[in-house]
Amino acid sequence: MTPRNRRRLRFLAGFALYFTALWLLWATPLVYPLKIFVVFLHEISHGIAAVATGGSIQRITLSPLLGGACYCPGGNAFITLSAGYLGSLLWGAAILEAGQRAGRHAGRVVQGLGVGVLVLSLLYVRGLFGLLFGILFGGALILAAGRLPPEWNRTLLTVLGLTSALYAILDIKSDVLDRPHLPSDAYMLSQITGIPTVAWGVIWIAIALTVSTLLFLRAFRKA
Repeated sequence: MTPRNRRRLRFLAGFALYFTALWLLWATPLVYPLKIFVVFLHEISHGIAAVATGGSIQRITLSPLLGGACYCPGGNAFITLSAGYLGSLLWGAAILEAGQRAGRHAGRVVQGLGVGVLVLSLLYVRGLFGLLFGILFGGALILAAGRLPPEWNRTLLTVLGLTSALYAILDIKSDVLDRPHLPSDAYMLSQITGIPTVAWGVIWIAIALTVSTLLFLRAFRKA
């Protein structure tokens, strides 16, 4: 067996181990902070889209029940509403790609991510739970960046990126396809466009699955 094939086998084994562990631990406190982190990415994506299209961010709230809201008046409503689920997916892709490219500088990427979470939380997150989470999670990333070796920091970035991409898919299925009556982003978008909630869910799921598949294939080829 060639060294390249051995690397790819290790990649597939690690990938399978990650998803097995995530599946078994999904409802445990160990994965809970990662879920809240993805909710944070979802809401900040709404805010970034609003600001980019002429709006503003008033405040962001996070719920211990894995919910959140971004109060961002102005801007383009279509783009802002579309940015939540797709934004957390793209954040996951960016974090994963950064982890693969960072090499021995992975700690700097983790540190930058931690500083970003901390600063954005202090600027925009309101409510005790959300603010406390942002401070603790951002601080934990900064601490990990300084204490962990580069290989572990790359692993941390991989876990954060993969979990964000996966949870975006599961979130769309749960909030939009399984419960289309909920006042989700897709529901509000259907009120604007006249396109049914479920149709938006199908479109977003298709995009999320396509992006996730491309990320997997890219990582496999580089292994």
